[in-house]
Amino acid sequence: MRDRVEEFVRSRVMPYEPVLDAGGVHGAAALRELQDLAKQEGLWALPHSAELGGQGLAFARYARLAEAEGASDHGPAALGSASLLDATMLRRHGGDRIRALYPGRLTAGELRACYAMTEPDTPGTDPAGTVTRAEEQPDGSWRVTGRKWFVSGAAGADLVTVLVRTDGEPGDREGLSLLVVPTGSPGFRVVRELPVFGAAGQWEIGFDGVVVPGDHLLGQRGQALAIAGERLQVGRTLRCLRWLGQAQRAFDLMCRRAGSRTGSRGPLAGHQLVQRHVFEALLALRTTRPLVHEAAAVIGAGGDAHVEVGLAKVAAARMLQQVADAAIQVHGAAGLGPDTPLPALFRTGRAARILDGPDELHITSVARRVLRTYGP
Repeated sequence: MRDRVEEFVRSRVMPYEPVLDAGGVHGAAALRELQDLAKQEGLWALPHSAELGGQGLAFARYARLAEAEGASDHGPAALGSASLLDATMLRRHGGDRIRALYPGRLTAGELRACYAMTEPDTPGTDPAGTVTRAEEQPDGSWRVTGRKWFVSGAAGADLVTVLVRTDGEPGDREGLSLLVVPTGSPGFRVVRELPVFGAAGQWEIGFDGVVVPGDHLLGQRGQALAIAGERLQVGRTLRCLRWLGQAQRAFDLMCRRAGSRTGSRGPLAGHQLVQRHVFEALLALRTTRPLVHEAAAVIGAGGDAHVEVGLAKVAAARMLQQVADAAIQVHGAAGLGPDTPLPALFRTGRAARILDGPDELHITSVARRVLRTYGP
């Protein structure tokens, strides 16, 4: 199965990357074509619940395939696994109406969803500072007002799950809830795109008195952080797995370049400094992969993976940036231009050290948890 996924991403998805990156009508059509092919080849929605129309692979088993899917940024969307976090969250924590309306259609690729947590004037590492507010109305609905930013895929989403304050004041860890907001609701707006190092995909969104049905609350009122924590552990691990796939892609490109590029002193592969780049990149890959799969195994077993996920996230982000940088160096000027995916892979690696929690957050969180086991 891994070989089949790897071949699909390499031969089907990667040639479409320029069109998919550009987005628009042509990008959407290309993605639909790839999704149809994935369904025809039996590779669609591998980790999704069979109850929702997926293939029901256990998380630890799917982790081996997630690397291959993630070698391209568009692999998860093309193969139907990009919606895993949203479909799982809505199925587990939504009420009857939420479960009837959305998870199955997300799994089928009929709907797209996004997740909005971070705010422009609030540190993303401290959700207690959330100021976006949802006020309960006499009829049981919610009226949402506020802004969120760095929301992946918000412009094309049909749904957004948003962290809101339903009680208390900014600074209180209690009183935070999650609401599912259809993006077609009056008052919802896409404020602007926020390119990351020039790349599209992140957005700022606004809620100007958006009215949300009362049954679109996830879980219990005030219990958002428990649901968000569960989602973040799985989401960060999935990102790490995909970063491994992207780093392997950069490593392969570097080795092929070293073997095929010849100068006045012979092939690059014969240069000791190039060999050092290859060695250091391979070392980074081989030492990071076990950390990531350990996190996936703990999550798959239903355990508390805070330490494992924190270690994996910092290691994988650093590793992707290091391997992509080495590959660019071996390519020379060609590694800076549009003829290879290396600039995009390097950009992903650098952004990875901030998005989904900066390195500093994970370092201090893991260290504190470890030190607590040794006493006061």
